[in-house]
Amino acid sequence: MNFKKLVFTTILSAAISVSTAQAAQQWPDLPVGIKSGISAQVGSKIFVGLGSAGQDVYALDLSNKSVGWVKISPYPGPAANGAPAAVSNGKIYVFGGAGKQNKDDKAPIIFDSVYAYDVSANEWQKLETKSPVGLLGASAIGLSDGNIAILGGYNKGLFDKYLSDIMATDKKTQPDQWNKIVNDYMGMKPLDYKWNNIVYKFNPENLEWVKAGGNPYLPNTGSAIVKMSKDNFMVINGEVKPGLRTPKVKQVDFSKTSIAWQEKTQIPALAGDALQEGLAGAFAGKSGNAVLAAGGANFKGARAKAISGQWFAHEGFPKRWNSDVYAYVSNGWSQVGNLNSGLAYGASFTVDDGVLVIGGEDEKRAAQTGVFLINYDGKELSIID
Repeated sequence: MNFKKLVFTTILSAAISVSTAQAAQQWPDLPVGIKSGISAQVGSKIFVGLGSAGQDVYALDLSNKSVGWVKISPYPGPAANGAPAAVSNGKIYVFGGAGKQNKDDKAPIIFDSVYAYDVSANEWQKLETKSPVGLLGASAIGLSDGNIAILGGYNKGLFDKYLSDIMATDKKTQPDQWNKIVNDYMGMKPLDYKWNNIVYKFNPENLEWVKAGGNPYLPNTGSAIVKMSKDNFMVINGEVKPGLRTPKVKQVDFSKTSIAWQEKTQIPALAGDALQEGLAGAFAGKSGNAVLAAGGANFKGARAKAISGQWFAHEGFPKRWNSDVYAYVSNGWSQVGNLNSGLAYGASFTVDDGVLVIGGEDEKRAAQTGVFLINYDGKELSIID
């Protein structure tokens, strides 16, 4: 479903009210489905691409939406999934991600490359630098001083070896060996994955990487990031190991000499769930006075299993694509409605009227083309196509 048809969503709670606009389509759909890609905004233009779109990247001018999505110059590097991107001085910087270096390669790897896109010139450039750590699933954040902060990211050595081993092993003819590789990797504790727990700052002018501080929490991948104020950002959930999310919500402040972290109220558990599983690949942004977090994916039961010491925590549990929308107001979260269906791993932007949700993946793992706005006025959640 591409969210073209808008319906009223009924929530079995008197405290939750949701409406859906029955008007002409305001937001043009993508020309292709995009999930696990990049997103960035420069001025009035928003950009999404890579991931399931391969090397393609598209731009939409928010000041002239009727033109629709325009394909820009293609990404010159190998097609990448899960690459973080951020903006500095009118350029978009894309870090790492994972994919096949060459089309004939048997297994993907985590790239250590950095590419820059000059919006005014519509040109890409590969920079003469390499990321110091694996940045698959990391978060890249553009700061007011022009630097780009990097949070989280997979360990390149461990991830590359796992994929190489699993791709070199035939599951049908070598089932015991294949299962051992999977169980050994998926059964590790979070810290054993050696995900990046250092906050790096990248300077696009001199291509320098600086260790700016540590992360006092388990490093995440797939977190949702919301700008709260100048150089102050909310980090919503994310994975702490493959298949296991964290329910923690943090705020990280880059405005002072040293990076300051603060833990915030957690998103409440869904009705019928003993625990909040945490969300990976959620959509998030600001709507009026509220921070909205919507969709995302998790495995019901994984956290309880991990708490009991079973670290292949998502084994045996079906993946769940959530439709819930939560609002953070006055230091607390509450569920305020639902998307029309479960959705995760797309792009989201804070725009004038709310949070713009773009693409993503549905419960059939299909990349979506839909674009819609979610707005919360303090009482009612609206979904506008």
